[in-house]
Amino acid sequence: MSKDVFVRRFRLYLFSGFKRSQYLPARAFTSQPYLRVKESQLDVTHDYEKRVAQLQTHRPLSECYPRLEERDVRDSAGKKAFESQYEHLQIDQTVADGTQTRVRGRINSIRSAGSKLLFVDVTQPDGTVQVVCQLGKFQEGDSNITPAVFKALSKVARKGDVYEFTGWPHRTARGELSLLATEMPTLLSPSLHQIPEAFEDPEARARARHVDMLVNADAISTLRVRHEVDAGLQEYFNSRGFTKVYTPILSAGAGGAAARPFETEATEFDGETLDLRIAPELWLKRLIVGGMDAVYEIGPAFRNEGVDATHNPEFNICEFYKTYATLDDLMRMTATLLNHLSLRVKEPQFPVDSLKNFEGIEFIPGLEVRLQHRLPDLQSPRAQEGVLGIFDRFEVPKPSNPTLPRLLDTLAAYFLEPLSNENSPTFITHHPACLSPLSKHFTCPKTGQIVAARAELFINGREYANMYEEENSPFEQRRKFEEQLKQRETDAEAMELDENYLQVLEWGMPPTGGWGCGVDRLVMLFSGKERMADVLPFGSLRNVVGLGSGKRR
Repeated sequence: MSKDVFVRRFRLYLFSGFKRSQYLPARAFTSQPYLRVKESQLDVTHDYEKRVAQLQTHRPLSECYPRLEERDVRDSAGKKAFESQYEHLQIDQTVADGTQTRVRGRINSIRSAGSKLLFVDVTQPDGTVQVVCQLGKFQEGDSNITPAVFKALSKVARKGDVYEFTGWPHRTARGELSLLATEMPTLLSPSLHQIPEAFEDPEARARARHVDMLVNADAISTLRVRHEVDAGLQEYFNSRGFTKVYTPILSAGAGGAAARPFETEATEFDGETLDLRIAPELWLKRLIVGGMDAVYEIGPAFRNEGVDATHNPEFNICEFYKTYATLDDLMRMTATLLNHLSLRVKEPQFPVDSLKNFEGIEFIPGLEVRLQHRLPDLQSPRAQEGVLGIFDRFEVPKPSNPTLPRLLDTLAAYFLEPLSNENSPTFITHHPACLSPLSKHFTCPKTGQIVAARAELFINGREYANMYEEENSPFEQRRKFEEQLKQRETDAEAMELDENYLQVLEWGMPPTGGWGCGVDRLVMLFSGKERMADVLPFGSLRNVVGLGSGKRR
């Protein structure tokens, strides 16, 4: 059989040219995130060159990527749909009437059973469909298909290639529901690199996510968990009368949280510094003042801080605000929301039953019980000195820049947050006032300290949600902003005084409950992942920057 006939049977088309791709094999990745790999290191196994040469022996490289043809065939619509439609087939039975069925996808495995029979597993969105390729069946439709042509198929096709198969539903002698191909398959896109059998290094997986997804099925399943979490959040809020909104990401000033923003400039505003938002909070509360009673947003936020297992400078956040919602309302909504998500996600790694067993710990009383030591008056000028003494007494490492809020937050991390676990998700409530400048404050009847109407949800020592009754008095909010300004003298992450937001409050904000949650951490919870990089499509910022540093010039 001539090469021209072989090429015609694969129905290929010409395109303008072929250029060597830039690919970093798994072994090229190191712990140095910005390492550039030389061209000579890109293909140390020479698999790329061997693969290209193999393809060239059978057809021009310019013909390996055909356009799709319009044909009168039925698409398989995935493994489950294929099995559901033809589950009635008996052993050796074939549906050989009506419209033929087409299966398109990437080859997951290919097995030869002699010189005239191939079994090909083709990846579908929900599993794999087996395709049976028989020389005799091909020859029934085209006598030009010789053993040499069939043998060429078995040599060229390999794991990773994208093919189109057309034929009849069939159940094999071993009972496997398959597609019995009736014609030579069409190569749609070859894989020019050998897909590795294992791909386990976390950094390599994050920096070559496409390879990770081809090798490790959990990489794709994690992204599907993210989809279900996003859809579940929207479903929950939409069913309760909330309106989904979008607020600015780029503005002149970042507010809504104590964090360092990313700064940039825009050509439209020469010389003016702009910030990427650290939270949508203040924008959403403007909408509440404007007359909306229940709003939510799911979107990105940015904080110019470090990267670790549970933090990334770019992350996704969900926030909602509801008029007349109390702190107790917010905690009840949190429990029902997590229960809703756990039912929505298929095979969640976080057990549903545990959502019924929420615990509660008040910040100051809980801390004093575990320390067996009373905290000083946190409103006094010597409060910081008194709390520092607790660190010395219990030999707890002090945080960098040990301001009073940072010290109290560290004590909670050591003594309160670890009390939460899978069987008892825990709300830590009524934080010291200095930790919550945007929330309502009141005097704790147990301790006499000024505390915030705030709660944080922890599971297995990790924070998942933060909620509080919003401060709606422009006078009290101004006083709290002014206290934050004093803290900025020693803490650059303390809030600035937002005069515009204060003017908004002058128009009257109803009593309102606000809630925020990191979406990435929810995906970690329900997928059972321990690192945020594992639930982000392209890993943490360190991985993303590493990819950018290797771009073509």
